[in-house]
Amino acid sequence: MKKALVTGISGQDGSYLAEFLLSKGYSVHGIVRRSSSFNTGRIDRIFDKLHLHFGDISDASNLTNIIRGIKPDEIYHLAAMSHVKVSFEEPIYTTDIGALGTLRLLEAIRKSGLPIKMYNAASSEMFGMTPPPQNENTPFRPRSPYGVAKVAAFHNCRNYRDGYGMFVSNGILFNHTSPRRGHTFVSKKITKGIANILAGKQNELLLGNLDAKRDWGFAPEYVELMWRILQLDKPVDLCIGSGESVSIQSFLDKVFKYVGFNLEKHIKIDAKYYRPTEVEFLHCENSKAKKLLNWEPRISIDDIVKIMLDYDMEEVGLLVIGEGKDIVKNKNFDWSVIK
Repeated sequence: MKKALVTGISGQDGSYLAEFLLSKGYSVHGIVRRSSSFNTGRIDRIFDKLHLHFGDISDASNLTNIIRGIKPDEIYHLAAMSHVKVSFEEPIYTTDIGALGTLRLLEAIRKSGLPIKMYNAASSEMFGMTPPPQNENTPFRPRSPYGVAKVAAFHNCRNYRDGYGMFVSNGILFNHTSPRRGHTFVSKKITKGIANILAGKQNELLLGNLDAKRDWGFAPEYVELMWRILQLDKPVDLCIGSGESVSIQSFLDKVFKYVGFNLEKHIKIDAKYYRPTEVEFLHCENSKAKKLLNWEPRISIDDIVKIMLDYDMEEVGLLVIGEGKDIVKNKNFDWSVIK
């Protein structure tokens, strides 16, 4: 039985990845931060199947002890302060966790002397203001403390790969979302907010820059690609994205179309949600990933809108209204994974 260690296991990607690895027969270990309140809601349904260890990516000695104790075959490094807007308000913490946290993990693996394969969660935010489309050869020009931290982590991973012969791969994932996305991320903020407005639980939805364009994919689909990357014969750096970009406004329009109501009057623009420096246009050129991973994107942006709205509207007690039917669900998606 292979053993996998997942940092950030209680997050969106970590929870889906843990479920996927369990389905592959792995013994799954995860690092969680000690808290006086429960912070494992996303993994509660598989809690008894996991091996969880208290720790933090900021604690080098703890990381070393965990790795030496588990002796994992694979490590999936997903932990980060991942909210771009918040990174402007917490730049030092963001850098410590995103950049130095990754370096601490690399050092712990190196010092263990174990033949561990590591996946590092890089980000399309590293491209920043570089014109689209972006791929593995596109220069990085980050526009946030989060993006800068991810660039540092990316290069440290490459340096450890080149300098020490470690199997370290970077997955440069473009935006990906799901019903498990945190409520302050714009895709979830929109679908949850619209569901609440229709249910009479809130009156307005406050948003920032509606012109920004993003390449959205589906998180459960992307975590499988993380695993596929570590099954390759050699470590790689790969851009993972749908190859389709839409603006925040277009995402909103798709939501309005699906629920059958134009709720524009409930949308308010609030300057506090603008970033000091904005990333205007991210669009993944994904041909290398398609070839190496034998992959084609399965879940489209329209599917994502439906999946997330179905979940959020069901959660507030509403029937799903869409395309003239009472309930519309994506038949190609295993709905059991989001319950």
